Amino acid sequence: MLHIRVVTPPELSTLVIEVVDATPAAHNIVIIRGAARRPSGDLVQFDIAREAANVVIGQLRQTGVHRSGSIAVERIDVALSDVAQGSERVAPGESTEAVIWEEVESKMRDDGTLTASYVAMMTVAIMIGAVGILTDSPVLIVGAMVVGPDYGPLAAVTFHLHRSRYLKSYKALRTLTIGYLAGLFGATTLTVGVRLFGNVPAAYTRGLRPLTSFVSRPDGWSVIVALLAGIAGMLALTEAKAGTIVGVLISVTTIPAASNLGVALASERWGEFGGAAGQLALNLVLLVAVGLVVLRVEHFVGQRRSHAGAIS
Repeated sequence: MLHIRVVTPPELSTLVIEVVDATPAAHNIVIIRGAARRPSGDLVQFDIAREAANVVIGQLRQTGVHRSGSIAVERIDVALSDVAQGSERVAPGESTEAVIWEEVESKMRDDGTLTASYVAMMTVAIMIGAVGILTDSPVLIVGAMVVGPDYGPLAAVTFHLHRSRYLKSYKALRTLTIGYLAGLFGATTLTVGVRLFGNVPAAYTRGLRPLTSFVSRPDGWSVIVALLAGIAGMLALTEAKAGTIVGVLISVTTIPAASNLGVALASERWGEFGGAAGQLALNLVLLVAVGLVVLRVEHFVGQRRSHAGAIS
C-alpha cells in the first residue's frame, strides 16, 4: 500500500481530483483547499494499492501538476482497514510484484551519483579482494563482494539505457568507471607495497591459487552465473527486495576481478591480468544485457496488467 500526497495549484485541482476519484483502488481521499505553501495551492492526498500506483501517477503527471506543484509517494507498512483490503482486491496483479517506476528511477538516480563515500567503498572492497587473491582466501573474496557497491551504478546504467536517457546512463557509467579505477589503484599500490617488504605469500609466488584462481579464468560457468545474477539483481531492485541484492553481490565476480587486475598488474603477470580483465568485462556486459531484458519484460507485463485492470 502507498500514500500519495499531491500539492496542486487551484487551477489544476479539479483535474487532479477527477483522476483520483476515477481510480477504484484509491481510498482515504482527503482534499484540503488552500492548505499548501511553497508552492501555494491545494492538498490532495490518498492511499492506493501498490499495483495500481503506476497508472494513477502517470495520469497525474499528464495533468502537469508535478511542474507547478508536487507528487510525493510514501510506503505504508501497515494498514488496518477493510477499505484498504477492498482497494487491493480491485487492483490488477500482486502487490509484491508491482514495480513503481518513479520509485525505481529515484533509487537509480541516487545509485548513479558519484560520491566520495562510493569511491572509498569501492577502493576498500577491491583492496580486500586483493588480499584475498594474494592469500588465496575465499572468505576475503566473498567479503570484498559484499562490501563492493558497484552493482548500484551498474543497475543505473541499465535502467537509464532502458529509458533511453543516455546522458544519465553515461553519468552512471562514469561513476562505475571511476570507482573501479580508484580500486585498481588501491589494489596495485597495496601489492607493490607487499612486494617491496617481501611479504608476498610463497604460494602466490609459485602460482598456487586453487581456491581463487577462478577469478581470472572466465568460462561457461561464469556466463551462466552472470546471466542468473543479472535476472535476480534487476528483479530485486525493481521490486525493492534489498535482501536479495546481497546474494547477487556474492554471486558475481566483478569486484574480485578488479582486485585481480591490480595484483596482476603489480606482479607483472600479464596472462592473469588478461584473464581478470576478461572476467570483469564478461560480467559487466552480461549483467547490463540481462538487466535490459528483465526491465523490458517487467514493463510489458505491467502494461498488460494495467490494461486488464482498466477493462475490468
